[in-house]
This record gives sequence, C-alpha cells and structure tokens, in this order.
Amino acid sequence: MENISKIQAFASKFKETNLAFTPTSIADAKNTLLHLDFPTTKTEFWKYTRLAKLAQLRLNQEKIRENEQVVAPLTDNGIVRITNGYITSFSKEIAGLTITPFSKCSEQQLSLIGKKADLKQNIFLALNTLYSQEGLFIEVEENAQIEGVFQLLFHAHGENCFAPFRVFIHVKKGSAFKLIQQFTASGEHLFSLPIVEYLVEENARISCDKLQMENASSFLLCEDYSIQKRNSTVLLNTFSISGAWVRNNSSFLIEGENCETNLNGAYLLKDLQHLDNHTIVDHIAPHCNSNELYKGILSGKSTGVFNGKVFVRPNAQKISAFQSNANVLLSDDASVNSKPELEIYANDVKCSHGSTTGQLDENAVFYLRARGLSEKSARSLITQAFIAEVVDKVEQKEVRDFIKNKLVELHDWTN
Repeated sequence: MENISKIQAFASKFKETNLAFTPTSIADAKNTLLHLDFPTTKTEFWKYTRLAKLAQLRLNQEKIRENEQVVAPLTDNGIVRITNGYITSFSKEIAGLTITPFSKCSEQQLSLIGKKADLKQNIFLALNTLYSQEGLFIEVEENAQIEGVFQLLFHAHGENCFAPFRVFIHVKKGSAFKLIQQFTASGEHLFSLPIVEYLVEENARISCDKLQMENASSFLLCEDYSIQKRNSTVLLNTFSISGAWVRNNSSFLIEGENCETNLNGAYLLKDLQHLDNHTIVDHIAPHCNSNELYKGILSGKSTGVFNGKVFVRPNAQKISAFQSNANVLLSDDASVNSKPELEIYANDVKCSHGSTTGQLDENAVFYLRARGLSEKSARSLITQAFIAEVVDKVEQKEVRDFIKNKLVELHDWTN
C-alpha cells in the first residue's frame, strides 16, 4: 500500500474545485499538497499551535439547505449567507456595489485572486484553492460611498464538515466600504477555512469587523491578505469570542505612500480554547502609519498566541509603526505566548512594540469591593474596562453593542 501524508489523507474525501482559477494556481496547489505536510511545532510559524487534532479529522464537503442557516444579521443592509462553503442566500442590490459569485466571474476577475499569496509554502491556502466550491468577488465602484454595513455570514453546520470559501474585495479609487464578517458553527468536528483578499486602491477606505463565535467542537482558520495603494486606509477589528481552535493569519502589504493601517484584536478564552493571532505588516513605501492593538483575557486551561511582525523596507522612510499586546490571566492554568517583532531596514522611522502579561490587580478588586461591589462584579468591571479599549475601536454602534452583550452572555459578566 502506498504511503500517503497526513495532509493527503485529510483531503482524501474533498471535491476538487470547478472554479476557473488559473492553471498555474491549481498546479501549485496540487504540488504543495503532494510535497508538504501539516506543519509541526518545529516550524517557527506554527511553534505555539498544534495541528494534531485537526489532522486526525476525516471531513466531507456537504451542501445544506438554506433553512438550516441560523446566523442572525446585525443590520438589515446587504447580506450574503455562506453555509459550509456554499452561498445559501444573496444580498439585495446596493448602489455602487457589485457582488459576483466566482462561478460567474470573468477570467480577468479571477486572475486578480491570489497574486500576493504564496501557494507553494502554505498548505491551507492550497486546500482552499483546490477545494473551494464557490467564492465572492466584491467590487466597490470608484468614488462610491456605500451606505450602511455589508455583512458576510459564515456558518458551518452538521458533522465532520470542511467549509472552505474565498472572497476577493476590490475597493476602487476614492470609495469607502464597511464590512462585517460573522463566523458561527453548529455541529461536531467542523473546520472552516475562509480566505479574504483586499485590494484597496488610491484614496479608498475599508473597515472590517470580524466576529468569531464558533462552538466548542469547531476549528476556524482565517487568512486575510491586503494590498494598499497610495493614500488608502484599512481598519480590521478581530474579536475571537468563542470556538475550540481559532487561528488568524493576517498579511498586509502597504505599497503606496501616505497609507493608514490599523489592526485591532480582542480574544476572550476559557476552558480549553486556543487562539493564535499572526500578523504581518510590510511597509515598502514611505510616509505611512500602522498600529496594532491586541488584548486577551484567558481563564481555565485556555492558551493564546500573538505573533506580530512589522517589516520596514529600505525605501520606507518616515514610517510610524506600533504594536501592543496585553494579556490578563484569570487562572493559574491559562497561558499566552506573545512575540511582537520589528524588522527595520530604514533609518528615519518611529517604531515600537510592547507586550505585557499578568493577573488582575487585586488592589483594584479590593478598592471596588470596599465601595460596595461584590467580588464577581468587581472582577467583571475590571476585565470589561481592560478590553474596552479594543471594543471602542469599532466604528459601528450596533457592532459594539453586540460584542458587549455577547461577552456578558458567554463569560457570565455582570452588565
């Protein structure tokens, strides 16, 4: 019997895509899965995140009926529902916005996909490319100011399900676009693998809030790839609220001058949950600003990872780049690995990074209790205040309120 790798066994029941990706992309994806396997903790990029439990799963790709979709939208603006990697309902038309399934895209549109992603070194990008059954091409017209917030509602449902999906968002010159991505799951042994690419043209702006709320039996791996042109702005807020295993790989290439890039994240972990945030911000043009703020609260035997890396290339003078990661451990068994990094090849820059991990300030707890709060209320108030700095980065009030209410619900905080 021929020996096959773990990744080949893992993918043995998957259906190869019929989407018209370039022949080179398909060939590269197949070659990657043939010659690479699941990374181990000896691989630096996966040093603190184990893949053994995921690798043992034997999953299928199952299309289900729309009425099994349970994700509730936050607003009544444009909505696309994606269940198990298939589009199950489509948005109403919105002026200035064109939404096209990959299966109906032109070759020219599909040729834009995956240009800055390295298929030859990333097995999960290869899995997504080779096995995605559908995707979305979202195009914002030049100078369009899209009203309201557009929503992508991702849901995984059933048992032993693999749900890959691909999104490409083209924000054209002078336009503005607001996006919410919600991730939920209901069922057992689910693996969602969404990959979102952003092309943000000159003087354009996009803000995206990602709400990750999967269940205690699900795996979620999100990859984001962003390219920014001159004078553009990107805001990405990621809230990892629940889910057994969550990994976020975010890569931002800043090609144009005078760009603004803001990445914020909050993760609230308990029990045996695991969360890993990996960010790369690559400055190749001068006169740009990037800011990263990630905060975590961990209890039980949960584990967290933050690995943020900023590159400042030789021509990227007059750059300001800042990273901050702060964590509070609510139990002796919770742990976090934090590794902010700077790699600087220019000499006229302002760059800094910082990382702190500790427990709640017992003096502050005592102070609040002395003024009439119960111990539970005191600890709840302090943890909410700690995470509020990230929540306040969200521009949409309905999203801020949803996050606050969900945290109260899931983590038994007093409201």
